[in-house]
Amino acid sequence: MRQTNFFYLLIALLLVLVAVPLADDLAIGNARVIRAVVFSGLLVIGIWSLRGGGRYFMTGMAFAIAGVILNMIAANTHSLTFHYSSSLAIIGFLFVAIVYTLKQVLFGTEINVNRLVGAICVYLIIGVTWAMFYTLADSIQPDSFAGFSPGDDLGWDSEWLYFSFVTMTTLGYGDILPISATARGLAYIQAVVGQFYVAILVAGLVSAYIGKRQS
Repeated sequence: MRQTNFFYLLIALLLVLVAVPLADDLAIGNARVIRAVVFSGLLVIGIWSLRGGGRYFMTGMAFAIAGVILNMIAANTHSLTFHYSSSLAIIGFLFVAIVYTLKQVLFGTEINVNRLVGAICVYLIIGVTWAMFYTLADSIQPDSFAGFSPGDDLGWDSEWLYFSFVTMTTLGYGDILPISATARGLAYIQAVVGQFYVAILVAGLVSAYIGKRQS
């Protein structure tokens, strides 16, 4: 299996985490369109990162193409059908990216910086994926969360990213609270996944890398 350079994927993920909040705060143009463009860029870079992955590449490309098209349509319409469809396509692509990246991170033959970057990418993708889960849960069952005030935008915004990473890191500020049973289930599952991932995978890779450098 061809080794992927994860630095480009990491840059794309960091761009999402920075651009989405800035678009909300600075009101630069149409926030929905900016989010659609940013996520479309993430999908395009994600496709490139899956090259050489065989069926992962083909499956990821199918999800990514559908996600880009549906995402742009959803950004310019108020159709719940396109909103749900684009979210599911993006979630599908992110899941493929997680599986493929984990396969290279876990079963690579060399401990290097690129594998560490891949592990970081998986952590960030998990946070973005759960943000998608939260927005779908709140769209399907309104008032699933307290402390969140969505506007007339059917697309998800930076508050979901914020809540996702606060939950995954178990900071628990308490300004946004899951109310429904589904929302609470998503929250505690993410907290467990995040803690086990950091404790087992990332810590193990860093220790192996340091040990290699010292030897």
